[in-house]
Amino acid sequence: MRVFVTGASGFIGSAVTRELLGAGHEVLGLARSDRSAEAVKAAGAEVHRGDLDDLDSLRRGAEAADGVAHLAFIHDFTNLSASGEADLRAIEAMGEVLAGTGKPLVVTSGLLTAPGRVGTEEDPADPDSPAKHRHASELATLALAERGVSSSVLRLPPSVHGEGDYGFVPMFIDFAREKGVSAVVGEGANHWAAVHRLDAARLFRLALEQAPAGVRLHAIGDEGVPFREIAETIGRGLGVPVTKVAAENATDHFGWLGRFASIDMRASATLTRKLLGWQPEHPALIPDLEAGHYFRTTT
Repeated sequence: MRVFVTGASGFIGSAVTRELLGAGHEVLGLARSDRSAEAVKAAGAEVHRGDLDDLDSLRRGAEAADGVAHLAFIHDFTNLSASGEADLRAIEAMGEVLAGTGKPLVVTSGLLTAPGRVGTEEDPADPDSPAKHRHASELATLALAERGVSSSVLRLPPSVHGEGDYGFVPMFIDFAREKGVSAVVGEGANHWAAVHRLDAARLFRLALEQAPAGVRLHAIGDEGVPFREIAETIGRGLGVPVTKVAAENATDHFGWLGRFASIDMRASATLTRKLLGWQPEHPALIPDLEAGHYFRTTT
């Protein structure tokens, strides 16, 4: 299969690219810069220049492929609504050329389920969820199944971890290093679901190869790690104490990350595992943190 991968040089997308190539597929990787193009080429994939705002380039990429894995996203946390709108336009553009072909389209989403309970693949997208900026994209992706696209949504948890991670966990480590304490909001009893990026990459491949049209998939290794356990592991890794921050002071301590420090997002992947035979094989979040690579500094 020749797969058009958006976000092919990113933390997760690069793992998806390698997973696909290792399974004998060809990859056409979207690259918006010379640096990204070099990374895509070095991985052994073909470069397709463009970005999420260049809808014609997305159409050409999708048209030239036997399937699409859409991972690129504009992570502008100051304006996630605009990021979500750009994502929707990209999905609609690729969906136009895939309509009626039966080709697979796997679109990345967040856990669009209600906080405070264990979310499942059967949960419809919740417009009030913490990942509400992906709500319209998820609905549009699933609707493409009615237009002859083998479309599926692959939901990722708050932490997709592994060596080279530059997401939320490294941000909290930087905060703890800067402030000299590793903090939790309240008692830190809220939870984060998590998955290793190599396990997530394998699920993207399985979805392209096997997923029926119109399904939601969950890439979940840890169903819910207590945030206090994450903070304590960070504290040990840095040699700093763990402290409590009142909910009303979370933004003062963490800035815009305060919302994510207090979020309770648990989810399961039971249906995904049964449907595709997917099983996480790589370290869970806490063992991955304890391995030490998250705490290395460069000089």
